[in-house]
Amino acid sequence: MNICIKSRIIRTNLISNLYRFSTSVAEAEQNENVLIDDTEDEKAREAEIEKKRNVSRLSSAHYNIINDRKPYEEPKSLAHLTVKYNRKIYGKYGIASGVNPNICWPTKQEIANKKEFESVAFPYTIKEMMETAAENRRQENLKIEQREKDIAVKFAKLDQWKRELNLKIAKKAAEVQAAKQKKERLVEEVRRHFGFTLDPRDERFQEMLAKREKEQKKQEKLAKREAKDKNMIAKLQQQNSEINNKS
Repeated sequence: MNICIKSRIIRTNLISNLYRFSTSVAEAEQNENVLIDDTEDEKAREAEIEKKRNVSRLSSAHYNIINDRKPYEEPKSLAHLTVKYNRKIYGKYGIASGVNPNICWPTKQEIANKKEFESVAFPYTIKEMMETAAENRRQENLKIEQREKDIAVKFAKLDQWKRELNLKIAKKAAEVQAAKQKKERLVEEVRRHFGFTLDPRDERFQEMLAKREKEQKKQEKLAKREAKDKNMIAKLQQQNSEINNKS
């Protein structure tokens, strides 16, 4: 009987030990799996922590620019795939941009296009352009010299022009004064004709004044004609005298 009881006790302890051993192995495997999962999520947690550290609330692209890093790790639009954009990125961030520096050199087609453009836009050589610029300066200097000469000539004639202008002004003033005096004489003649004071605005006065002016113009015209005839006769007499002297 004691032997049976002992064997049962031993069996029970053995089963308990096996159960505990199996439980410990299972828990160890589960803990190991948890550690593996933590390793995989480490980068994600670091990214989340870095995002929370960005208290500026800037976008990732702007945050990278502020910190002197390439704005985008992956292309976000077709413009980011162009050669021009990648050259710009490499020129600013260098080898850290991850751009192949070979694209910074122009292709054969680009070189040919550039040469063709320069041949059309700048058809002259540097020497030819320098000669053209020198000729333009020479022509400009000649124009300046000629203008200065013209100014000097005109300045020399300034006194003469002033005298001529003053003579014209004096002549005009004399003509105006003579016309005024002539008008006054005619008015005085009309008044004497009537023998009494008459308003110049009176119709009879205006008619008589117009008549006197007409007569005055006729007399002046006859005087001019007589003076012209006298001048002609004097010239003819002078010519005849010269002919007689020669003969």
